[in-house]
Amino acid sequence: MYFLMENIGKTATPEAIQFYILAPLSIIAALSMLIVKKAVHSAILMASVMLILAFFYIAQDAPFLGIVQIVVYTGAVMMLFLFVLMIVGVDASDSLVETIKGQRVVAILVALALGSVMVATIGGATNNDIGLD
Repeated sequence: MYFLMENIGKTATPEAIQFYILAPLSIIAALSMLIVKKAVHSAILMASVMLILAFFYIAQDAPFLGIVQIVVYTGAVMMLFLFVLMIVGVDASDSLVETIKGQRVVAILVALALGSVMVATIGGATNNDIGLD
């Protein structure tokens, strides 16, 4: 936090101030989107993350991308998602009983394997001592 406060005076551009305010809000909204129990609340949090992303686009001199982000994704996709939620019904409870035995264990192992492959790939791509000259 000290690094943030120390450097905010040096980079007090409007874009930097916007980033310092909206980036934590975006992260909090994205994590809350995964944690909340109701699907409608999750959709509203997803819309807020998309709006913040549009603000970031506009701040980086990409107004077309920002407007497209707002109109297409936040407008059309989120409204379609909410429409489907309203048709299906949000009061239907999901069953926590596994229909396929061992599905969670396999999913965790696959996620760990994909994560390790991603870490190895990024580590290999960023390593300068690969030996290829």
